[in-house]
Amino acid sequence: MTDLLGSLPEDLRRLLRDAAPGVELASRPMLATLSDRRDCPGEWLFERKLDGIRVLAVREGNGVVLLSRTGNRLNATYPEIVDALAAQSCTDFTVDGEIVAFAGGGRTDFGLLQQRMGLTRRRDVEASRVAVTYYLFDLLRLEGADPARLPLRTRKSLLRRALTYRTPLRLTTHRNEGGAELLADACARGWEGLIAKRAQSPYQPRRSPDWLKLKCSLEQEFVIGGCTEPGGTRAGFGALLLGHFEGDRLRYAGKVGTGFDRRTLLALRGALDELGTPASPFADRVREAGARWAEPVLVAQIAFTEWTRDGMLRHPRFLGVRHDKQAHDVVRERPV
Repeated sequence: MTDLLGSLPEDLRRLLRDAAPGVELASRPMLATLSDRRDCPGEWLFERKLDGIRVLAVREGNGVVLLSRTGNRLNATYPEIVDALAAQSCTDFTVDGEIVAFAGGGRTDFGLLQQRMGLTRRRDVEASRVAVTYYLFDLLRLEGADPARLPLRTRKSLLRRALTYRTPLRLTTHRNEGGAELLADACARGWEGLIAKRAQSPYQPRRSPDWLKLKCSLEQEFVIGGCTEPGGTRAGFGALLLGHFEGDRLRYAGKVGTGFDRRTLLALRGALDELGTPASPFADRVREAGARWAEPVLVAQIAFTEWTRDGMLRHPRFLGVRHDKQAHDVVRERPV
């Protein structure tokens, strides 16, 4: 056992187990549950909710692998993060975190990050003006040991001491007290919201009420099932037709026609044409004249003000395409 793990109290050392391979652990990330709670009685930690992509990193010996939530390898897209993890003196770890890009005022910007997400050639990455930061917030493996059963507060302490944090790596900080006032401050700063986590919770490879998403505005992923034709001088398409799964059925949730630039309009129309299908993929009737249907595999991030009584989105706005989410996992998020 390393000095770092050996320094734990005996009752915590007994919770350690031999770890599975890092790539196997990274395939089962813990997920947060949407909540409209504002008071969290008991011992909770509060982290900033970052508007980026979830990435798990594995270091075993000299090799580093970056993996999306869906298991896609991301080394070629974020080589500076691979280099930073490869330079660590610790050679055996698996960590959980979020890659983000910052716009002005310290605000994370998913749209800006999208300009990096499609790049895989080193020269294109180096020519990009979009700098990325990898915020680490949890530890799944350390020096052959599995710390998942340790309390979150202990895992965060091990994570802080195990690695050296220089650009582009950052340790996700937290507050020990929060609630309505802390969330209000986060929203005033232009943040997406907060993540509330039970301080004594283990790392669980599932969606858990021990991690809660407290959002400043409503936002979630939706499946793209088609589009409408553009009008006037608009290129590409008029609006995307959106849905979410309910069992095996794709339920229609409305359309979104704002938040696109010309490049995105043309790129998405090309992708939808390749996925074209003659029949609607939605279980509900969609009353859109001249709609163009598509196989429901693309996922979009959408912000909106509320759900209507009949299950439609009010004032939706397109934020970007999610390449790290599987369409069949997209369901309507309901706060607990």
